[in-house]
Amino acid sequence: MTKQHAHDFKDKVVVLTGAGGVLVSEFAKQYAQAGAKVALLDLNEEAAQGYADEINNAGGTARAYKCNVLEKDSIVAAKEAVVKDLGEVDILVNGAGGNNARATTDNEFHETEGLEDMKTFFDLDQDGISFVFNLNFLGTLLPTQVFAKDMVGRKGANILNISSMNGFTPLTKIPAYSGAKAAISNFTEWLAVHFSHVGIRVNAIAPGFLVSNQNRALLFNEDGTPTARANKILNNTPMGRFGEAEELIGGLLFLTDENAASFVNGVVLPIDGGFNAYSGV
Repeated sequence: MTKQHAHDFKDKVVVLTGAGGVLVSEFAKQYAQAGAKVALLDLNEEAAQGYADEINNAGGTARAYKCNVLEKDSIVAAKEAVVKDLGEVDILVNGAGGNNARATTDNEFHETEGLEDMKTFFDLDQDGISFVFNLNFLGTLLPTQVFAKDMVGRKGANILNISSMNGFTPLTKIPAYSGAKAAISNFTEWLAVHFSHVGIRVNAIAPGFLVSNQNRALLFNEDGTPTARANKILNNTPMGRFGEAEELIGGLLFLTDENAASFVNGVVLPIDGGFNAYSGV
């Protein structure tokens, strides 16, 4: 894994959306350790503030801001506050996203029988589907509109999006989330081309399967053994294990470090233990 001292973000201003969550808050901590001033944006300001306090108590520089990534006025207000408090933004990490049970089927495959008491594709909630797609796609597009406008022509400015294994091949049960992450990968490439003449690089990481509080119950039984779905993941991950959150950091810092990746643009980097490369045979 890339060591912290290998990347110097001293005095860079890094904005991270979705920073009230465990994963993106860890990104913020790593940037702060590398010298950046970090702005933690989240709808849950209290959670973001808690992580900002941790960073400040450890000697870093962090501020928390309430922000709804689906409301442009909210993003604009957050940006104005960030610029006032920390200075002009150098790096935007679009970390907000996620899935929702209303957009998830109970069955992997549709059958002609045995679907009683199951939520099938035909039962998916339209509002749930819209929420998931908007949270991931619009929740990346709108912050990019707001923050990138002032990044035009700024040396070293760049954007990092969060795609997923779903962006390459859709997983069963989660069509809206899979579609949204595919859109993020496509949008990353589009943005990279669009901004290539004004000095803004745009890349993405595509995390493989990590164990988090959100998915722990889906991956492990009460006795700690892997569920059937977890076994499918492990059997299709050549390295044979789940990833750790810290294993994303090397790719994150590399792609956003102008000194290390100044000619890397439009890349969606899998960090997945070989999952995307494996055909299953």
